[in-house]
Amino acid sequence: MEALGIPSAVLITEPFIPTAKEIARIKGLPEFEFVILKHPLGSLNEEELRERAREAAPQIKNIICQ
Repeated sequence: MEALGIPSAVLITEPFIPTAKEIARIKGLPEFEFVILKHPLGSLNEEELRERAREAAPQIKNIICQ
């Protein structure tokens, strides 16, 4: 999306940090910034997901507005 000029943020959960960093390195973006969420997400109810989104919102804003 960023290559198309659309500001974007990548959200991952904690167990995927190593994988995300390796993919970024392979793509030539070793300093790529991710929004890291607590794991898991799949078992959360709607309100719990909303809380995770509220927690992530400032990080997302910082990445998109850079």
